[in-house]
Amino acid sequence: MAIAGPGGVDDAIAAGLDLDGSPIPVAMLGLYNEVMELESRRARSGVTKSMRNRIVKTGSKHLDQQTLDARLQAAGWEGLKAKEIAFFYG
Repeated sequence: MAIAGPGGVDDAIAAGLDLDGSPIPVAMLGLYNEVMELESRRARSGVTKSMRNRIVKTGSKHLDQQTLDARLQAAGWEGLKAKEIAFFYG
């Protein structure tokens, strides 16, 4: 199974298949779906805050710390916080 793009993992989960094509155990799918259902009911603090969180989480996999920090600030967001640097780059 070829997984690409932001929805790729969601597509694989919906199909119940891991990257190697093997089935994801029912208990794992059940727990995942239960937690995601709970998350879907959680109140959000704002779209731009959620966008920034996603950018930091994903951007840290693709951009070095200085580049991501500069890009965040150039876009109008707060730069990387110490706890984000420690978690994603430490």
